Amino acid sequence: MDFLKSVAIFFKEGGFFLWPLAIIFVVGVAIAVERWFYLTKETIKNRNLWDEVAPHLGAGNFKQAITLANNSGAQIGTVLKYGLARLSTARRRDDIQQAMEESLLEIVPRLEKRTHYLSALANIGMLVGLLGTILALIHAFGAVSQANPAEKASLLAAAISEAMNNTASGLFVAIVLLLSHMFLEAKTTSLIDSLEIAVVKFLNSITERYSEPTSPSGTPTMAPRAPAPRPA
Repeated sequence: MDFLKSVAIFFKEGGFFLWPLAIIFVVGVAIAVERWFYLTKETIKNRNLWDEVAPHLGAGNFKQAITLANNSGAQIGTVLKYGLARLSTARRRDDIQQAMEESLLEIVPRLEKRTHYLSALANIGMLVGLLGTILALIHAFGAVSQANPAEKASLLAAAISEAMNNTASGLFVAIVLLLSHMFLEAKTTSLIDSLEIAVVKFLNSITERYSEPTSPSGTPTMAPRAPAPRPA
């Protein structure tokens, strides 16, 4: 109860600009929480799918691997589907790698979606707090210049309190949202790196199953070392 009372007094003394700051803060926190849950869920799904698919890739059982990828909603499943689909029509490592990189072009924007709003909201919040501070000081000096000498001290103290409330609120919003942006950006980068590592491991497993002799045209091609199950 005392906390809520303190917050109510803080907003009352802070003036109008604390309300836009509160809206910015709530929107930013909502975005941060939604992104954190999404990235955490995708990380777990990708890790679980890779643990299931990796043994099949190592054994050359590509049909089972593509079945697992098709039945999964994980992003790493999408990457593997692109690579396995190209494997059925191409034997060059570069062709398969290009197909998997194309899938990353579709996935990465979904992982980075809305995260960049946090840095923008942090900057806006800091500027709104600064604007509230400046306007409060302008109002203070204007009121003091026309007030009675006995009222000048109280008017100046109230205006300075309003200005400091705006400054503190703007800095608080900016700090929280910038820290959230940094954390989510690092989490997103880690997830993208794991997808790229999966691409490399997939290509290495394919290379282990196939040799790369040089064709008459001088272009390396992937020819089978030994009979292998035809991928679906």
